[in-house]
Amino acid sequence: MDKRTLVIGGGGFIGMHLIASLLSYGRRVTVIGRSKVPAYPLPDEVKYCSGDFGELGFISGLLDEHQEVIHLAYATVPNTSFDNPLTDLLQNLPPTVQLFAEVAKRGARLILVSSGGTVYGEADRLPIMENHPTNPISPYGVTKLTLEKYAHLYAVTHGLEVIFVRPGNAYGVGQRPYIGQGFISTALSSMMNSQEIKIFGESGSIRDYVYVTDIAAGIVSVLESGHLSETYNIGSGVGRSNMDVVQAISLLVVDRGAEALVKHLPERVFDVKTNILDSTKLSLHTGWKPKIEFNDGLVKTRDWLRSYVG
Repeated sequence: MDKRTLVIGGGGFIGMHLIASLLSYGRRVTVIGRSKVPAYPLPDEVKYCSGDFGELGFISGLLDEHQEVIHLAYATVPNTSFDNPLTDLLQNLPPTVQLFAEVAKRGARLILVSSGGTVYGEADRLPIMENHPTNPISPYGVTKLTLEKYAHLYAVTHGLEVIFVRPGNAYGVGQRPYIGQGFISTALSSMMNSQEIKIFGESGSIRDYVYVTDIAAGIVSVLESGHLSETYNIGSGVGRSNMDVVQAISLLVVDRGAEALVKHLPERVFDVKTNILDSTKLSLHTGWKPKIEFNDGLVKTRDWLRSYVG
């Protein structure tokens, strides 16, 4: 069957790799983004539509033409959400809840890409499985979890065919530094340019870093084989602190005389201290496994950053 997939927010870092994976499965892909042109170049066969998915007149026609929807869009990042939690809520909740209703009307399948790093809050056991309590400590995490709850509501009351994905921290080729997300690309770029690397606390937070193509493959595997109304983590099962990352990347730039200039700042109250994800369910249901080893991913990222001009 000729499957048409609509990717909302697909013009960014993860979207670029996700689209390549979708095309490899023979899907016809349309991307929605707010900017007039996508932030990253798209293959010629991909249709790009500039607009606000919260505008009903804009989104309705596109939903009529697609059997699958992957929702990646989110208007804020954890830092900005903490500064203005009401804005975080208002920019993200109303348009997405409307999307749930419209997708349900059409009987399409929705993949809601949430946040494995923020919805759980502080872990009481590691690695974190999908049934772990969800007690987020940032507005970003609260809104992400609220979106999941609304999607579940629409699944029960309106028959929404939805699957939830909670990825770890993506990194890799194409992740631009200094944009408020993406510690690895920012730390690498800072080290190569003799700039300070800011770490909050003595060692920083511990995160589950997953190479971006593995995250993209995980999302597509859920689209292909995931069970309706299930939640799937996409993680490596390995946690690394910010200082662990700095030490690892130091070995990759020493040939150019670069060194780490670390500036330790006070811990931030909205940063979860440790987040390591268990992806056993995803592997059992879909066969997904991460393919890119952490250090190999660092090398790919370093080589891309050396040619990157922001």
